[in-house]
Amino acid sequence: MARKLGRTTDQRMALLRNLATDLIIHERLETTESKAKELRSVVEKMITLGKRGDLHARRQAESFLYNAKADEEGEQTALQKLFSDIGPRYEDRQGGYTRVLKLGERKGDGAKMAIIELV
Repeated sequence: MARKLGRTTDQRMALLRNLATDLIIHERLETTESKAKELRSVVEKMITLGKRGDLHARRQAESFLYNAKADEEGEQTALQKLFSDIGPRYEDRQGGYTRVLKLGERKGDGAKMAIIELV
């Protein structure tokens, strides 16, 4: 069963789109464990689209990811990075593109924290 993360569907989708875009840009995020586990399936699907690399895959990924700049110069977007850098990098890998490392509890509210990163 999918995690609802205490949000309505549209809030949850916005959160996952935002986290997926950030993970593609930075390749490593620190978030709560449940968000990281839910994000894992979303990002794996995006990378699979990046590996396919055809026009339909590009449009599917574009409809999900936010149009965010992936570098300081502003020359590359998250979508371009997904299809030019990340997709080809995992060409020979059959899934398992992300890793979730558990960190312990957050000081403020005791939430279980984790780092999610691209392998």
